[in-house]
Order: sequence, then structure tokens, then C-alpha cells
Amino acid sequence: MNVSPRPNSIMQAAVFHGNDRITIERVALPDVGTGEVLVRISRTALCGSDFKLWHKGAEFTAGHEIFGVVEQPGHRLHGRRCAVYIPLHCDHCAACKRGDTQMCLEVSSLIGWNRPGGYAEYVPVPENCLLPVPDDIEDSLAPLLLDTIGTSGHAVRFVSRVVPPAEAGPVLVMGAGPVGLGVVLALRALGYDDVHVADPNAARLGIAQSFGAKAHPIGDTSKRFALIMECSGAHAARNLGIELVLPRGALVLVGENAAPWTIEEGKVFRRKDFYMIRTFYFPFQDFEPNVELLRKYKDEYRVLVDGEFGLSALPENFARFARGELIKPVLALD
Repeated sequence: MNVSPRPNSIMQAAVFHGNDRITIERVALPDVGTGEVLVRISRTALCGSDFKLWHKGAEFTAGHEIFGVVEQPGHRLHGRRCAVYIPLHCDHCAACKRGDTQMCLEVSSLIGWNRPGGYAEYVPVPENCLLPVPDDIEDSLAPLLLDTIGTSGHAVRFVSRVVPPAEAGPVLVMGAGPVGLGVVLALRALGYDDVHVADPNAARLGIAQSFGAKAHPIGDTSKRFALIMECSGAHAARNLGIELVLPRGALVLVGENAAPWTIEEGKVFRRKDFYMIRTFYFPFQDFEPNVELLRKYKDEYRVLVDGEFGLSALPENFARFARGELIKPVLALD
């Protein structure tokens, strides 16, 4: 389905030039292809994975934690508030039929990475990537349903089949960024009641403690864990996790890092059976459980959204976010 021409074919969007430089420019409204609709963006949450685009530049408009309103007259979702599921997926390959839409075997494209994203006024979205958001979820929290809640919730659900709450004992979360803090809440919701968090940022560690976690000293090797959720993406933390995970335990790699990782194959690596698990984003069908997580911990998630601003203020606030001054700032366009 193609969008009919609009009176205003120009919009404002952020351009990531590289070398930590962003400008706000007037650009052409993006093309909307067959099977797609146009979404007027209301909120886009900033994400640390966009730092690589900030440093190196982006071919397409960045931003992938997107929430907005469908502007497609005649479409069944016209006027509906929707979050945007970023992995394009075919719905018919073996992975999609199994429910693993984030791992589609036929399509390998992510909104905000391989095609236009959400640091703009509008974004084209495939119809099967629209996630209608219930009316009781406020606009500023809606983007959290994606990375902050979706990625963390999926990671905990996935590993719970390997190390269930009844067998876990103390759990260690490495990194108290937005996803790490989301993991703390997801662990609580699924019944893990002894959660420890390690993070060098005292403010973020304090938030984790307010969420019911216990502080774990950075680099402390005196305690071992059957379940470790590595959310920082730091290679040093991953290697430490290999050391700290108990035999038959699980180390879950939730945080991302594009740089090559050399595993330190010492005795603790060679002489121990353990699971090393990587999880990515979340299956489409997890959206309803993600909404329930947000409803359960709305007050806690509100703490994470510590800044809202318009497009003109994105460059300065993205720099503040990169310096660690903000936890989960949100671009607000209405």
C-alpha cells in the first residue's frame, strides 16, 4: 500500500555525520512502500547502541525505540498509538512460524539501522511491525516497551528455562544501564528474589537498589552465581562473568559490543560446564507480557525517563546521554 502524496513532503530529521556530530535538517519525507504505513513520531527513546552511529555516521536516520501515531487514512490502524517493532520479518519462515520473529531467516533489516528510523518527524513502518499500545500507557513510557522492557524481559524469560528461580539462588546483574535496570525488574517479576547488581555509576547503582537489588562490588570475585546477566557489553565484564558463573550455571550476554572479543581461556573456562547464552531483542508475541511488566512497575520505569526534549535539542542531549548524565532520555515531538 502506498501513501498518497502529502501537502508537505518535507520533514525535520536528525543527521548523524560521524565524529560525534548531529545536525537537524529538513529532508524529504521518506518513501512508504507496499505493505507499509507512515507513522507520525511522538516519542523516540535514546539508546546507547546508537553511539556507534554517533561516532561513525549513519546512512539512514537513526533511532529505533519508536512510538507514534499511524497516519494512513483508510488503514485499520489509522490514528492508533503504536510502538514500532524494529526487526523486519517475513511471518512465514521457520523462525517466524516458531514465534522467533526477531530472528527471521528471510529478512535481515532493522528500522533505524538499515532503513530510516525515529529521530525524525515521520517514519515508514511495515504493517507487521506495528504494536498497538493500550490507552493506559502514557506516551513517555511507551518506547520503554521495546529495548528497556522487551530486550530485558526476553532475556530473563529465555534463561528461566535453564536456571529457574527455584534453582537460581543469588543472581548477578552486570551493568545498571536501562536494560540492566529492566533486567532487575524482570527478574523480580519472574520470581528471582535475591538480585545483586554491579555498576561503577553510583547513581545508577542507587536506582537498582531502590528497585530491590543489592550492590555488588565491581570486580569482586569472592562470590559465585548460578545466573549472571551481563548487560554492560564490556568485554572485561564478560570475562569476569565466565569466572564467576557456577558450574552448570548460565552467563547471559544481553549487552552489545561490536568490537572483537577474545575469551581468556584460563582454567576456569576450560574446566567448567556452563551455559553461555546470547539473547537478542524479543519475539513479537512477547509484547503483551511486556505491557504487563510496564503496568506492574510503572513507578519504577518512570524513574528511568529523566529527560524529554524536541528535535532541536537532540544534539546536545545526545552528548549528555553519551557522557552518562542521563539514563533514558526521550525525544518528544508533540
